[in-house]
Amino acid sequence: MKITREIKTAILVIASILLFIWGYSFLKGKDLLSNYKTFYVQYDNVEGLQNSAPITINGLTVGKITKISFLNDSGKIQVELQIKSDFPFSKSSVASIYEPGLIGGKQIMITPNFEDKSVAASGDILKGDVKPGLTSLVAERLTPLQEKVEKMVVSADALLKNVNSVLDSKTKENLKSSIANLDATLAEFKVTAATANQMLAENKNKINNTMTNMDKASANFSKVSDSLAKINIGKTVKSLEKTLASVDKIMDDVQSGKGTLGKLAKDETLYNNFAKTSKELELLLQDLRLNPTRYVNVSLFGKKNKPYKAPTEAEAAGTAVKK
Repeated sequence: MKITREIKTAILVIASILLFIWGYSFLKGKDLLSNYKTFYVQYDNVEGLQNSAPITINGLTVGKITKISFLNDSGKIQVELQIKSDFPFSKSSVASIYEPGLIGGKQIMITPNFEDKSVAASGDILKGDVKPGLTSLVAERLTPLQEKVEKMVVSADALLKNVNSVLDSKTKENLKSSIANLDATLAEFKVTAATANQMLAENKNKINNTMTNMDKASANFSKVSDSLAKINIGKTVKSLEKTLASVDKIMDDVQSGKGTLGKLAKDETLYNNFAKTSKELELLLQDLRLNPTRYVNVSLFGKKNKPYKAPTEAEAAGTAVKK
């Protein structure tokens, strides 16, 4: 059977129309040749979400957005999802708008609820959620930082103004003079340090000898310390305590009038007798010196001795003064 030109033309036109319809649907996000499921999600704000944006489950692309439109006068926005995957997920799963990166646009990520065993069917409405993107997070982090930087700039500006007000011409001159004096002081310190180094170099041997002597003295002190440590200090202290106890006993006896010292200290009669006896002995010695012949008779011609005459108190006092 011969196909006429008109039939070929009709077939070509029909094929072109079908191809145009398929291409138009494909560009709008609908694949007429594939089996897919349609779900709906409602949002208050789609955050710049566009048609044909990919839909992912656990990072795997499973479909794309086919339509975004206002739901009614309330301002709600409904997004139509076209899912080509046979992966089952529940109706309580959440479809979140997120931003995968700085360059890519907004996408939808479906987070399955595995605890819910009821599988979502085509035409169901899923729960919607909006996750803050990287840009929002960066802006959220940078906002307080920006405020701090602005405050710091204001503080720095005020500080510079105060510094400019303080650093007038007179203050600058004083500061220059102080720096010059500091340079001179450092130069003198450098000379002093050089002199000290020279003195140390010249007296190095003496310093070494001094350190050697100090080592010897330290060693001797260590020996003395060892000797002191070996002494039975406890025994010495006990002996000293016994001696002090004996002295205390003697003093107690003296205070109570016991013994010779105690009687001399406490018995007034004995003391007066002792004083009187001492006085008489003194007078006897004085008379012996003045009149020795009364006590020692050395007469060769039988001369009689003079009778004894006791010295008066005036003579005894005068004799004592002559002494």
